[in-house]
Amino acid sequence: MAGWRRAVELAMSDEEIATLTTLSRSRIELASRVSRAQMLLAYRENPSFCAVGQRLGVHHQTVQRCVERALADGPLAALDDRPRPGKEPTITPEAKAWLVSLACDKAKDHGYPHELWTTRLLARHAREHGPAAGHACLANLVQGTVCKILGREEIKPHKVRYYLENRDAEFEQKMAEVLCVYREVEVLKKASAKGKRRGKPVTIVSCVKVST
Repeated sequence: MAGWRRAVELAMSDEEIATLTTLSRSRIELASRVSRAQMLLAYRENPSFCAVGQRLGVHHQTVQRCVERALADGPLAALDDRPRPGKEPTITPEAKAWLVSLACDKAKDHGYPHELWTTRLLARHAREHGPAAGHACLANLVQGTVCKILGREEIKPHKVRYYLENRDAEFEQKMAEVLCVYREVEVLKKASAKGKRRGKPVTIVSCVKVST
C-alpha cells in the first residue's frame, strides 16, 4: 500500500497571489495558464494533491508537477510550459550565408540568360551547386525556404530599385524658376486670348536661362 505523500508548503507573496487570482478568472489567457493558476491557489488553501485534483478535475500528478515547479522556479514561472529542445536546423548558418551571397550576384554571372534571379531559379541553382560548395543541406531546398531566408535579410533578387541622383546643388531653385516661367507664360497666353477678342494684340516675350 502506498504511503501518504507529505504535503509541502508553498509560500507566495501577496503580489503573486493577486496575479494568480486574476489569471485564474481570465477568459483571454491560455487555458493551461489559467488551470495552473487555479491549481496553485487551490493547493494554497488545501495542500493536498489529490484533493486539488478532485476539485479541479485533473490528475493528482498534474497538480504535483505544477506545485513542484512552483517550488523550484516560482509560482509565476510555473504557469508556463518548460522550454523544450527544438529541432536542429536543417539548413546551417553557413549555407544561408552562401545563399544570400549568391542572391546578391547577377544570374547571368552564373551562366543563365536572365539578368536577375527568381526565387525558383535560385532554389534550383542552390540544389544543383550547393552540395558541391560544401552545403549538402541545400540538396532539397525549395522555393518557399529561399523566400524565408532572403526575407529575413530583406533581399529581393527579383526586384531592382532605380533612383535618380541630384548632382546639382541648385537644382531645386532652378526647377522653381522654370516652373515660375511656365506659369507666367500661361498667364500671358490667357491675356493674349482676351486681347484678340477685344482687338488688342499682346506680344509674349519669355526668356529662360539654361545652364549646365
